[in-house]
Amino acid sequence: MYDIIVIGGGPAGLTAAIYARRAARSVLVLEALVCGGQIINTPDIENYPVEAHLAGYDFATRVEAQARGLGAEIVFERAVEVHDEGGVKVVVTEKGRYEGRAVILAVGSRNRKLGLPEEDELVGRGVSYCATCDGAFYRKKTVAVVGGGNTALEDALYLADLVDKVFLVHRRDAFRAEEATVARLREKPNVEFVLNAVPVRLVAEQNLLAIEVKDVKDGSVRTLEVSGLFVAVGRTPETAAFRDLVALDAAGCVVAGEDCHTSAPGVFVAGDCRVKPLRQLVTATADGAMAATEAVKFVQSAAP
Repeated sequence: MYDIIVIGGGPAGLTAAIYARRAARSVLVLEALVCGGQIINTPDIENYPVEAHLAGYDFATRVEAQARGLGAEIVFERAVEVHDEGGVKVVVTEKGRYEGRAVILAVGSRNRKLGLPEEDELVGRGVSYCATCDGAFYRKKTVAVVGGGNTALEDALYLADLVDKVFLVHRRDAFRAEEATVARLREKPNVEFVLNAVPVRLVAEQNLLAIEVKDVKDGSVRTLEVSGLFVAVGRTPETAAFRDLVALDAAGCVVAGEDCHTSAPGVFVAGDCRVKPLRQLVTATADGAMAATEAVKFVQSAAP
């Protein structure tokens, strides 16, 4: 029996573990893959307080070590169900089951796909969702990045230093990314902005050869000859396993306010899987601190 079970070992979940352990509560972190979440794919974190430049992998390993050093137990298993048994939360994984007095959902999100035919088949043969993972395979080649947020523009910046040319395809004529990032990208001579356009077809013969993009205003179609396509059009919260446990919004995000309370007593949420206007590293760690603090209060109030 654990005081608090944290589902997800990203920045939100590990921060929650740190705060819960500092409150002298027993903590189990369940992580399906590797600790760190999507931040491990960020080559350079520039907007986190204290340190101006820090690799995402380094951040992830440091926060994991901090949580372990404080006594948090980390188990690499995927949680598939959570239910309440008379005040005890039972978390079922693909390998077993664990009991806790409170649960924090910090499951993050997964890459959203374009939904084009052959997209899945071309993963690893031209289609990628991680520029820092796969960018090196496209040195001296031409690639395209699809998206208009921070991730897409950061991917384009990273790739511009590796490849001959980058097409940045975005469905609007303005970006959601930070203006400083947009300005840096405009200075890159090998980056071409393809705005008001959406990908409609992947052209391939075993490997990707080109993408067809459609102008959303006049309907014209343009073919971009590329060897790689990096998709950065957002993420989908990993909450499907918990839709019968807590209230979700239409996008699948857990409904909760700044106190991180969900619709289920004793179940809290933190990070990108929560309904929120801003999803950044700093907001994920803030959520983790809040969720853990509230979970500790819940465990204390439920104590005999």
